[in-house]
Amino acid sequence: MARDVLSIGQVRIHGGSASREEAMKEAADILEAAGAVTGAYFDAMQQREQTVSTYMGNELAIPHGTNDTKDAILESALSVVRYDGGVDWDGEQVTFVVGIAGKGDEHLEILSQIAILFSDEDEVAKLKTASTPEELFALVSAAGV
Repeated sequence: MARDVLSIGQVRIHGGSASREEAMKEAADILEAAGAVTGAYFDAMQQREQTVSTYMGNELAIPHGTNDTKDAILESALSVVRYDGGVDWDGEQVTFVVGIAGKGDEHLEILSQIAILFSDEDEVAKLKTASTPEELFALVSAAGV
């Protein structure tokens, strides 16, 4: 897997809540600022969401683009944003929004690492108690993401 898909600048913690749209926009903006995607990626995320919800359970949503919009991805990267006030994701309560851009098939490996991390409720509890983006970054990185 490409290393450094996540850097400290791509991890944020918000005390408040956000709409699904705002959360997806922030995920896309972080990926774009990291040089991983073009400005078209937010639209790609919205298209994906209209077809199938990217809510994964355990307070996690993983917005990402559709296969048709692969040209909007320049390199693999992640964004990790925690909303302590939550995000209403089609009626599901989401705390963590992990934006994913995967070049080629790398997104599959990245998705599986994230799925493994968030399938463990103890790990999710730890991620929720991290008090700084640095601490959150360290926990996600330690999981091999």
